[in-house]
Amino acid sequence: MSAEDTPEPDKPAGTDDEGARAQLFGTWDVTDIEYNDPSTERYISVTPVAHTMGRHSSKQFKKSEISIVERLINRLMQTEENTGKKQKAIQIVREGFEQIHERTDENPIQVLVTAVENAAPREETVRLKYGGISVPKAVDVAPQRRVDQALLFLADGTYKDSFKTPTSAAEALANQLVGAANYDVQTYAISQKEEKERVAAAAR
Repeated sequence: MSAEDTPEPDKPAGTDDEGARAQLFGTWDVTDIEYNDPSTERYISVTPVAHTMGRHSSKQFKKSEISIVERLINRLMQTEENTGKKQKAIQIVREGFEQIHERTDENPIQVLVTAVENAAPREETVRLKYGGISVPKAVDVAPQRRVDQALLFLADGTYKDSFKTPTSAAEALANQLVGAANYDVQTYAISQKEEKERVAAAAR
């Protein structure tokens, strides 16, 4: 048998699937995401997995290792209409990402990361009691809580914009993410962040 007739060795397992594994929903690249806020970077994980089957649910602080996209999906489930309907929430996010790409021609995962960074409050208030008198006190927000609060604001804004309105949930989500990424103060998430920081500034 000549060298030309010798069959080529098989490729290492997984090489053909590396590109597919690095894409969320088989479309969006997750490898070149840029972070502008170093304080929250370690708490914003980006992976091509949109459903981890709750494997981190019983482990403290492990939620930060879950993809920020799945954490957004889980937040969208926390309403009366979507409770427990993860496939429905995933479909909302998938359609919302497609609309974001059509509007901005950018990677929607990058838009989400920027929106979370912009909507994360840096300061909030706590209540301290002095002899039965409750006094507000401004405190810095931990990075992990900043990400949690940003996702809450984005999900609440999506729900408020789409509940009993002609706007679909996917369109409302796209509006919230694009607005927050552009730091539009008319966006619910940004307005809530600004309100929290304004109240905290007054309580210093």
